[in-house]
Amino acid sequence: MLQSDDPNDNNIEELSFRFSNGSEATTPVNFSPRSAPSWDPTSPLEKSPWSSHEVAHDQHYHPDDHNYSYTGLMGSLVREEGHIYSLATSGDLLYTGSDSKNIRVWKNQKEFSGFKSNSGLVKAIVIAGERIFTGHQDGKIRLWKVSAKNPSVHKRVGTLPTWKACIKSSINPSNFVEMRRKRNAVWIKHFDAISCLNLSEDKTLLYSASWDKTVKIWRVSDSKCLESVNVHDDAVNAIVAGFDGLVFTGSADGTVKVWRREMQGKGTKHFFSQILLKQDCAVTALAVNPSATTLYCGSSDGLVHFWEREMLLSQSGVLRGHKLAVLCLATAGNLVFSGSADTTIWVWGREAEEGGGGGGDHTCLSVLTGHSGPVKCLAVEEDREATAGGRAWIVYSGSLDKSVKIWRVSPQMAARQTQQHHQN
Repeated sequence: MLQSDDPNDNNIEELSFRFSNGSEATTPVNFSPRSAPSWDPTSPLEKSPWSSHEVAHDQHYHPDDHNYSYTGLMGSLVREEGHIYSLATSGDLLYTGSDSKNIRVWKNQKEFSGFKSNSGLVKAIVIAGERIFTGHQDGKIRLWKVSAKNPSVHKRVGTLPTWKACIKSSINPSNFVEMRRKRNAVWIKHFDAISCLNLSEDKTLLYSASWDKTVKIWRVSDSKCLESVNVHDDAVNAIVAGFDGLVFTGSADGTVKVWRREMQGKGTKHFFSQILLKQDCAVTALAVNPSATTLYCGSSDGLVHFWEREMLLSQSGVLRGHKLAVLCLATAGNLVFSGSADTTIWVWGREAEEGGGGGGDHTCLSVLTGHSGPVKCLAVEEDREATAGGRAWIVYSGSLDKSVKIWRVSPQMAARQTQQHHQN
């Protein structure tokens, strides 16, 4: 763990990924304390653990003009509590998770509420209607609900698996599986850190991926564990429910696998389908675009691979640009956002084909810079104020520099900037 804010300190904070053969990697390839970006030891905080900063915008920005085409930094939330590991948006609310055990809730760049877990760092946040699921370093999933009387109050209403389910499962010896160091545990429990949470397309199933090499499937309505699948030979870093009943998993073993989901009565059964990628470096992030036509994969070598649904998941291309590991991915419209240990966020535009479909060609529209540490998580929502001037997106980025930055991305403006850059 990071003990000092000195950029030359030899003990850099872990990036919270497994990179090879079951061991935690504290740094990606070629990422060393000597070459790392400087970690900001200062804080603008005086009274609150958080402070909101708005930045001056360029000539394209007009506060009262909802149709402005500005692309760039809108503001920053700087924190002393800990490094940011997870983000999620719901309506006008932003949820942030960190290694401080706290989940903060933000509204209009101001702290709205918060709630605290008794476990370690918050590695994943997923929102399913009124339910909020958080995945933690201790291998547990916590379930929270907003109070009907006070929307700023969040109450923990359960832990997955439930205590009752564990007791019931432990009665039958066949429900025990071997974990490391020759210890046994019931199959419904993760025995290592939760790395990722994701919902099925219809939001009825919750998928949890873990460093214990398994994926577990939970029914959202009653938090029941329906299935556990041994999916990889090393830690599972990413999972995403895609299209056509397919689920994709990525691992420190360097593979991306495809699983086919079948509903059997009130339960589920997942069958191995194929391996999309097999490489030496770890797979760190997965995402499917909103139109469910393309799968994206980020790796510790800084590359983003992608596969097209209409091409029967044959590899369509590779996006190159990052100098260090890709740690997170997000999609919105025809855009793909990749956050990296190199402290940057790349905005990729996917060309549209005639008839409204997506093509395989991608262009880097913009590179968002401003973080002084690795970009660990991303969340995107549509800019609801951009009503008539074309679609625009609000991007939230969480970093190990202890800040959340807020960006506005206008594809039209970013494309013009890219075109001008090439012309010059």
